[in-house]
Amino acid sequence: MIFGLKLSHLVAGFIAVLLGYTSSVAIIFQAIDVLGASQAQANSWMLALGLGMGISGLILSLRYRMPILTAWSTPGAALLVISLDGVPVNEAIGAFVFCGLLLTLTGLTGWFEKLSHLIPDAIGNAMLAGILFQFGLGIFASTEDNLPLVAVMGAVYLAGRRLFPRFAIPAVLLAGCVFCAVTGAFDSGAAVDLSLARPVFVMPALSLPVLIGVGLPLFIVTMASQNTPGIVTLRAAGYAPPVSACVTVTGVTTLLLAPFGGYAFNLAAITAAICAGPEADDDPDTRYRAVVVAGLLYCFVGLMGAAVISLFLIAPKALVVTVAGLALLNTIGTSLHAALAAPERREAALVTFMTTVSGIGFLGIGAPFWALLLGIGTGAVLTGRRSRTLAPDRRPA
Repeated sequence: MIFGLKLSHLVAGFIAVLLGYTSSVAIIFQAIDVLGASQAQANSWMLALGLGMGISGLILSLRYRMPILTAWSTPGAALLVISLDGVPVNEAIGAFVFCGLLLTLTGLTGWFEKLSHLIPDAIGNAMLAGILFQFGLGIFASTEDNLPLVAVMGAVYLAGRRLFPRFAIPAVLLAGCVFCAVTGAFDSGAAVDLSLARPVFVMPALSLPVLIGVGLPLFIVTMASQNTPGIVTLRAAGYAPPVSACVTVTGVTTLLLAPFGGYAFNLAAITAAICAGPEADDDPDTRYRAVVVAGLLYCFVGLMGAAVISLFLIAPKALVVTVAGLALLNTIGTSLHAALAAPERREAALVTFMTTVSGIGFLGIGAPFWALLLGIGTGAVLTGRRSRTLAPDRRPA
């Protein structure tokens, strides 16, 4: 143990960064391509995003001693892919700055924190279980891609949970890497770019149509599809995150880094669940150290530009999906149990869970937001109905 860091902190932080990049970096590249940015600007985007996630996560986790991990807005990147076509780079940057301003004002006013307290615990846990459910399914879907690899990792996981539960996930990751190295599953033919990223400043330009058509939707998607699940994830793990401070820090980070390509930052959900669960540390008070590791790795990846990203991308998909799914199994089970424990909330929780798993989306906003609305609405109707049904008969005898 060095500087209070345990092996579990190192592994959880590494898995969070690995999952964060491999799961959505391709979408970022698509957005950059649609915008027509130069290679230097593309490297600057990855530098800004890596440093933004790393520094904001380090600030929040060290200040509040909680596993508060931040991330780029993945739904926001998907939105950019379909909305940046034909938009000049400087006007796109102006939209990013506008989004950062809205995020900052949202954090400073505190209205989002007040709204977040209206989400019942059962509904929040059901949404979290639904978000993570696909990662659990990914373990079994990966058997079609590489059955021997998944079987080896699954066997090591079971043995680890039985014999050395605290080190089960590190053992799974090590076994998967060794298996891939021995069988040649790593993509050895992929080119590795060793260039260092340099910041490229783009002067923002304000265009009302772009602000309304790109900046405002980017803000809404980031808040609804990223920050809300991020808060729920931390609360489901037993923490009381400072919501307004978190949104303010990510908003200011977006404001500062938007001219360099840091289009939107927010609270992480899926990767945060890895750092906030018992696999990261048995002691909830020191799990934040896994985020410290992740934050430092994010900064390193950002500074190295495309070089480290290339290394991330040579790993077979089955390795990444399986280790992430196994690392999240305990969190999925705990969330489902908490969501369905109270009979009076069970139907509402099921509606929330199934809506989240369905993956539906309207108005550019993903399933978790609509799952919350449907779950809260269902709970309000059924709770009111049960209250009337169970009310004592007060008619005069």
